[in-house]
Amino acid sequence: MKINILTIFPEMFEGFLNTSIIKRAIQNKKVEINIYDIRTYSTDPHKKVDDYGFGGGKGMVLMPQPIFDAVESLKTKDAKVLLMTPQGRTYNQKKAYNLSKEKELIIICGHYEGFDERIRSLADEEISIGDYVLTGGELASMVITDSITRLIDGVIESESHLNDSFNNNLLDYPVYTKPVDFRGMKVPSVLLSGHHSNIKKYREEASLKRTKERRPDLVEER
Repeated sequence: MKINILTIFPEMFEGFLNTSIIKRAIQNKKVEINIYDIRTYSTDPHKKVDDYGFGGGKGMVLMPQPIFDAVESLKTKDAKVLLMTPQGRTYNQKKAYNLSKEKELIIICGHYEGFDERIRSLADEEISIGDYVLTGGELASMVITDSITRLIDGVIESESHLNDSFNNNLLDYPVYTKPVDFRGMKVPSVLLSGHHSNIKKYREEASLKRTKERRPDLVEER
């Protein structure tokens, strides 16, 4: 899979691309992640990418020309264009699975007060990672990229994500490690029993119980 990210702050991605699972996935050629500086596509002599919005108001607005040129130079028949915006559809695990099956993604990171409305016409989909506002789409694009990459075949063990929270609209069951007794808090005895069917039943019940307590809305959707 190829993921192309358009941003005016490419330096923000240095640590992200060189750490942990993302780094190994790139080294093992499971994913190709390219960071493109939107400023390099600007036709302005000073590489300007933003200006004040018509009608007044605070903040700077990303201009259409650099982003249109960037997307048009990168887009192939297999590429799906995502626009990071708090006005988009809320991201979830189901969407992560769907996007992980794509061959190529182009992710546009908005910034400042926003982006020229005409930029929306480039996007196949607008995505929000939650009902709050960030200073830019860079962090959101990292969240999307991380959640997708870990689902690509061969990046992590499939069992690791099949039991994730939100699969089957349930939160993940509780897990424990050594010691068995830590400050009076003990590991449930069933997990020490070696009885696989009982462990499976315990985890299913614990997952449902946790979901009812913390996210009853997910249970209602089942």
